[in-house]
Amino acid sequence: MKNNNDYNPDVLNCIANLSNDEVFTPPQLVNEMLDLLPQSLFSNPEARFLDPFTKSGVFLREIVKRLDVGLSTVIPDRQERILHIMHHQVFGIALTELTSLLARRTVYCSKFADSEHSVGHFKTREGHILYTPMQHIWQNGRCIYCGASKEVFDRGDAAETYAYNFIHTNNPEKFFPNMTFDVIIGNPPYQMNDGGGTGYSAIPLYHKFVEQALKLKPQYLCMIIPARWYAGGKGLDEFRNNMLNDRHISQLVDYFDSTECFPGVDLSGGVCYFLWEQNYQGDCTITSKRGQNITCLTRPLLEDGNDSFVRFNEAISIWRKIKNKNFESYITHVSPRKPFGDFENIAETPGNDSVKIFAYPHDGYVARSKIMQNVTWVDNYKVYIAKAYGERGEFPYLVLGKPFIGDINTCCTETYLLLGPYKNKKEAENAITYIKTRFFRFLVLFKKNTQNAARGVYQFVPLQDFSEPWTDEKLYAKYGLDEKEITFIESMIRPME
Repeated sequence: MKNNNDYNPDVLNCIANLSNDEVFTPPQLVNEMLDLLPQSLFSNPEARFLDPFTKSGVFLREIVKRLDVGLSTVIPDRQERILHIMHHQVFGIALTELTSLLARRTVYCSKFADSEHSVGHFKTREGHILYTPMQHIWQNGRCIYCGASKEVFDRGDAAETYAYNFIHTNNPEKFFPNMTFDVIIGNPPYQMNDGGGTGYSAIPLYHKFVEQALKLKPQYLCMIIPARWYAGGKGLDEFRNNMLNDRHISQLVDYFDSTECFPGVDLSGGVCYFLWEQNYQGDCTITSKRGQNITCLTRPLLEDGNDSFVRFNEAISIWRKIKNKNFESYITHVSPRKPFGDFENIAETPGNDSVKIFAYPHDGYVARSKIMQNVTWVDNYKVYIAKAYGERGEFPYLVLGKPFIGDINTCCTETYLLLGPYKNKKEAENAITYIKTRFFRFLVLFKKNTQNAARGVYQFVPLQDFSEPWTDEKLYAKYGLDEKEITFIESMIRPME
C-alpha cells in the first residue's frame, strides 16, 4: 500500500479556477501542448519562450523543467543552467497583479523575483514576468482594444479592470524590446462578461490574443482556446476565416467536451489547441478527442465548399459524398431570427381577427395587424422548431428540439424558427420526418457548436422533395453511405421519438 506520507500532489493541479473566463491549465495538458513543439528547442540555449497571458505560471514552469534536462550537457553546472534559463529563455506577461505574484511564486519560488528566496536572482521585483496596472481606453462607451463596456468596467484604481496588458496596446513588442521569441504559448482569457447596459452578455477575447501574438512573428505559436470559433459569429467571423485559411497551422487537437481538458469547467462547444509554424505550409493534422474515441487525420482545415470547420474526422467522407450531389441547402427553408417580427403584447385569449402565437413561456394570441413581417406565412402550413437547444452531458446527441406543425393562422416569437412554409399540411409533415432523422441532425451538428440553433446551422443539410416522407434508411441509400459511416452517425445521434 502506498504510504500517504509519500503523496505529494502538484498544487497547480488543485488550484481553483478564477472563472470560466480565466481558466487555469492543468500541468498534464500543458505538457500535451509542449509535446507538439520540436523537442530540439529544449536543448537550444538560445531558444526563447513567452507566455503573454500567464496565470499560474504552469507553462513557464514546465518549460523550465524541460530546458533543465535538455541543456544538461550544454551547461553542466545546474545553478548556472537554471540562471541562464531564467534570465535568457523564459518570459511572461501576467493577466492581473494576483496572477503575476502567483506565476513568480511558481517559476522563481518567490512572489518577488529579487527576493533572497528567488531562484532567479533578479535585480527587479518583476524579473521576466511582467505586470503593469492598465486602464481601458474608452471611445463611444467601449474600450478601443478589447470592446469592454465603460458602464461595467470603468472602475478606477480600486478594483480589477481586466484591461489585459498584452492586448491593450498596438505595439506588443514594447514589453520585451529588441527580442524575438521562438515560441509563444499559453491559455488566454476566453471572454469578458459584459452587461453593457442591456443585460448579461459575453464578448469573446481569445482571438485578440492570438492575433496579437502573431504580430510578434514567433517561429511557433501554440494556444488553447474555445472551439466556438469554428462556426464564427459574435465578432469571430474574420478570425474564423483567417484561421481556416491559414496553411501555417500544422496541428489542431479538438476536444468536443471541455471537461476532458479542464475538469469541472463546462465550455459550450468544447476547446481546442493548435500549433502554428512560421516555416510550415500545408494541410493540418487534426486529432479529434471524444472520451476514449480518438481519431487523427491530415486534411485541410477548410473543406472545399465550406466556410466553417468540420470537426469530426469520421464525417469527412460523409460530407464529401453529400457535397458531390451538388445539393441545394435546406437553409433556404429556414427563417431568419424573429420570423414575424417583435411582439410586445400577447393576449391570453383570442380576440377579433387574432392569430395564435407560439411563444415562451406561454402561447397566446396577437392581432393580425401587429404582425409586421412575413404576414403571408400566417396563412400557410409550416414547421416550428426551437432556436436554441442545449445538451449537458447527454450522449448520443439529439442536437435539436422537437419540431411541430404550424397550422394556418399561427405565428411565433423569436423563441422559434419557422421552417417552410409548405404548400399543404402533408408537405409539412413530410418535412418533419426529415428533420427527425439522424442524418439531418448529424449534418446540423457540423455547425452547431453551442446551444444556439439559428438559421446558419442548417447550411450543410441538403434539401429534399417533401412530396414523400423520409427515413434514415432512404437517406443513407440516396447518398451511398457505407456501414462504417452509418455506424458513426448513429453513434453520435440518438433517435428522436
